[in-house]
Amino acid sequence: MCIIAALFLLIPVEASSQSEGLKCLVLDAGHGGRDSGCMSKDKKYREKDIVLSVVLKLGKIIEEEHPDVKVVYTRKKDVFIPLAERADIANRNKADLFISVHVNANPSTVPRGSETFTMGTHVSDRNFEVSKRENAVIKMEEDYSTKYEGFNPDSPESYIIFSLLQNAYSEQSIKFAKFIQDEYAKGPVKHGRGVKQAGFLVLWRTTMPSVLTEIGFLTNQEDLKVLITDEGQSKIARRLADAFTKYKEDYESRNTLDNSPSETEEIEPEPKAKEPDTFYAIQIMAVNKKLSSNSPDLKGRGDALYIYQDGRYKYYLGRYNTREEASKELSKVRKSFKGAFVIVVRDGVIFSK
Repeated sequence: MCIIAALFLLIPVEASSQSEGLKCLVLDAGHGGRDSGCMSKDKKYREKDIVLSVVLKLGKIIEEEHPDVKVVYTRKKDVFIPLAERADIANRNKADLFISVHVNANPSTVPRGSETFTMGTHVSDRNFEVSKRENAVIKMEEDYSTKYEGFNPDSPESYIIFSLLQNAYSEQSIKFAKFIQDEYAKGPVKHGRGVKQAGFLVLWRTTMPSVLTEIGFLTNQEDLKVLITDEGQSKIARRLADAFTKYKEDYESRNTLDNSPSETEEIEPEPKAKEPDTFYAIQIMAVNKKLSSNSPDLKGRGDALYIYQDGRYKYYLGRYNTREEASKELSKVRKSFKGAFVIVVRDGVIFSK
């Protein structure tokens, strides 16, 4: 069976209904059991232990502050849970939201900070590397090549399908991811790497808004000091809980239904959902301060616009419908701005660098 046809079989066919408010949350502590996840440089600290601690703390906060919400855990102890089963747990419980918590790693000790992913097509090598690492857990499952119908987490070709399909809950997932990153900015891991998209199987299989959040880098000493302490883990759990509260309030304020309108009440037609504003552009620089329109740094490009993200002003040129259109102009732009590159902008947020 070809990979595209095979991956279509993994698409959930039943979507959860959220008409009665946010009632069920599934918390997924990544890895577990024989799958340790990433490790610190000295091999003393493991991802599976840190994320389980954070998830248990997060669940306790939500259970105490939102007694109307059922909290379901994919694991509450150090056990191995197949990747597909994690999403299936959420689907069986008809969850309204899915949060998968992970810790990041890099061969270099320089990268640091938090980032939150939603389901989508990776548009940078870095995003692909993250999704490839997290998807590689399927290799620990028995007969994974048959179970996942030939999906190879190391092969870029296996991710072709992600450019053909869109998650039904993409807009809600992105909104929640933004809430998370906003909360992370309060610390204890203050460096934010933004909201991104990549092809995570665990998110793709879910039938509700879902995110995968990387709470910091075990391979960075600054992040490590936070991630391994009970205080640091508690603060991260607090940030996630506050983001959940914001999302719940926002969702329920937009989805309050009156099932018993009075006879004289005129029922308004349901408005159509707003399409996300998505376009391609060419980023020319990222600076710490806003530039004046006549700044010499802009080299006379009065048409340059900016997006303030991750604590920096990211200036870009153009608005293109496709990556190909932007790429055609890239060589011209690089004559003035050597480090220019193509970006994707969605609802005012840059998803790739």
